[in-house]
Amino acid sequence: MDVSILPIDLRSDTLTQPTLGMKEAMMTARLGDDVFGEDPTVTALEEKLAAVFGMEAGLFCPSGTMTNQIAIRLHTLPQTELICHRDSHIYLYEAGGIMSNSHASVKLLEGAYGKITAEAVREAINPDDDHAPETVLVSLENTMNKGGGSVYPLEEVRPISNICKDHGLKLHLDGARIFNALVKTGESAMDWGNVFDTISVCLSKGLGCPVGSVLLGDRPSIRKARKIRKAFGGGMRQAGMLAAAGIYALDHHVDRLEEDHTRAQRIGEVLSKHSLVKEVLPVTTNIVIAILEGINPEKMLEKLAAQNIRAVKFGKDRIRMVTHLDIDDNLLEMFEERMQKICV
Repeated sequence: MDVSILPIDLRSDTLTQPTLGMKEAMMTARLGDDVFGEDPTVTALEEKLAAVFGMEAGLFCPSGTMTNQIAIRLHTLPQTELICHRDSHIYLYEAGGIMSNSHASVKLLEGAYGKITAEAVREAINPDDDHAPETVLVSLENTMNKGGGSVYPLEEVRPISNICKDHGLKLHLDGARIFNALVKTGESAMDWGNVFDTISVCLSKGLGCPVGSVLLGDRPSIRKARKIRKAFGGGMRQAGMLAAAGIYALDHHVDRLEEDHTRAQRIGEVLSKHSLVKEVLPVTTNIVIAILEGINPEKMLEKLAAQNIRAVKFGKDRIRMVTHLDIDDNLLEMFEERMQKICV
C-alpha cells in the first residue's frame, strides 16, 4: 500500500478507534440492565470516576452534550439564568439545548482564549429585581475548545468557586477534555472535584472511547439527574460494554495524553511557518487553531484535502486541527511533507 495516500484525520479527537485492548475489555464485560441499576460494569465506571474526583456519585450517559444538559436542567428553573463564556460548548454546539431543555436564560461573557474571570462573574450576577432572571449557575469549560485547548488552572477557578458560594450559585464544569488539562498542569482531580457542584467528564475524545460521558456530583444530585436522563431518552440497558471502554481508558489512556500535546505543538510549529497562516493560537494541549491569511477556510480545507489532510473550519478566518491517539509520529512526518506541497 502506498502510505503517501494514508489519510491524516485531524478534525477531532472524537475520531479515535477503540484499541485492541479496549475492544477485548468491551467484549468480556459483565452486563446487566442499567435502567434497573443492575449493570455491574456501568456501576464500576461511575464509582471509579467519582472516586478519582473525590465526588460522591456518577451517572453514565451517551454523550457530553447529554451530561452538560442534564446538569443545566438540574441546577436551573425556567426564568433563571446561567453565566458562561460566549464561546462555550454548552451555548454554541448543543443545539439550543439550554433553551429547549431548561427554559433558562444565558448571560455570555468575554474573556481571552475562552476563559472568564472571577471579577467578570461577580459583575454578571443579576440583582434581585423583577425585571431580571435570577442568576443560579456558572459553567466553565476545561480545556476550552474555542480557545485553542486553553487550560483553566485551579488558581483561576477557586476565586470563581468562592464567588458562587458567596452568592448561592451552583458551579458546573464541562470537562470535555479535563484529563488533558490535568495532564498539562499536574493538578489533582480531587482538588477539582472539591470546587465544582457537578462535573461532566467525556470519555470519547482524548481517552479514546467509542461512546460515553459521566456526570459527577453528590448523591442527591445524581439521583435526580438519573430521572432527567430518563426523560432525555438516555436510559441504556446492557451498557456495560460501553462502560468497560471507559474503565480501560482511565487505566491506560490518561498518561499518554501528553504525547498528543507534544504532537500538537509540532503541528503548530509547522503551521506557523506556512505562507497561508497568519498566526497560530498558543498550543497548550491537543488543539491547534490556525488563523489564515490570503485564503478563506473553505479553500484551505480543499487544499488540505487534496493532500489527504482533514481539518475543520473554526471561524471566518481559521481552521482547527486536533491530535489524538490515532495520530502517531509517522503521520506527523507525512503531515510536514504534505504541508510543503500546499501553496497559494
